[in-house]
Amino acid sequence: MKDEMKASVKEAAKDSAKNEMKPEIADVWDKTFPKSEKVNHQKVTFANRYGITLAADMYTPKDASGRLAAIAVCGPFGAVKEQASGLYAQTMAERGFLTVAFDPSFTGESGGQPRYMASPDINTEDFQAAVDFLSVQENVDPEKIGIIGICGWGGMALNAAALDTRVKATAAMTMYDMTRVNAKGYFDAEDSADARYEKRKALNAQRIADFRSGTYALGGGVVDPLPDDAPFFVKDYYDYYKTDRGYHARSLNSNGGWNVIGCMSFLNQPILQYSNEIRSAVLIVHGEKAHSCYFSRDAYAAMVEGNPFANNKELMIIPGAVHTDLYDGGGKNAIPFDKLDAFFRAYLG
Repeated sequence: MKDEMKASVKEAAKDSAKNEMKPEIADVWDKTFPKSEKVNHQKVTFANRYGITLAADMYTPKDASGRLAAIAVCGPFGAVKEQASGLYAQTMAERGFLTVAFDPSFTGESGGQPRYMASPDINTEDFQAAVDFLSVQENVDPEKIGIIGICGWGGMALNAAALDTRVKATAAMTMYDMTRVNAKGYFDAEDSADARYEKRKALNAQRIADFRSGTYALGGGVVDPLPDDAPFFVKDYYDYYKTDRGYHARSLNSNGGWNVIGCMSFLNQPILQYSNEIRSAVLIVHGEKAHSCYFSRDAYAAMVEGNPFANNKELMIIPGAVHTDLYDGGGKNAIPFDKLDAFFRAYLG
């Protein structure tokens, strides 16, 4: 009986893996940035511990030899690897690092059903899965692996750094704490039990509507057309996601957005609870004029408070930069790639 049960479990696992919708990988260069002649590029896939296949672009410096330091890159929240994360990955590869930019679970070319869902747990795991992949590459030194998270994935990167001792250096760029903004609203303006209760009521009503219809309603990406009275940060997002500057056909923010209930678990599953136990090096970078700068200032303060390993932590504020300037430079070279290069060289060697 025991052997039969074991065989049954194995078959179920095989069926589950077989039934996971495999991502369709585009065999073309469809990035929002030009292809570099200084690096080799290839598409790769790897699975996270939930069995979801993640799709990534791997960038390797041309003529590189020996085992390289490596960096996994993801973000922004609602973007795809053909946008900002790919730009970061390619640029860091030009500087001598082996890099991967990956699509998170349920988005882009990565697997996971239903589509357009997010999870504090699974998305932290996505970073760890990228570290798994990098650790076993013959041309990577597994003791020299770092991560870069952009926007909402800046918070996920810090969360991964608190959990994954293999990560030796982390950069969080123009970061959001997605659990904080979902639970408390922008600038903590909805930080009350009553406000959260109303959100929960609305989301649970949406669950019933979705169950009845058999589909998940989309919440909408960046608003289009842009209202005349839109807040500056909405205009900032529009300028990136809805124009030739950053639009991509697979990007949630450029199109239909996340499912309405896609971020529901962020309401009561806060990340960064143990950030002040991070021992590895962390660089947090934010634009001075970004609406989101308070996330980085507060995350840095919480990370170093009572942390005996605070000496390798740094907060860098870019004068005059807004949130999306750290996606692609904003036409003013706002991304401090020289600083990122020096930081990762110092801590990855």
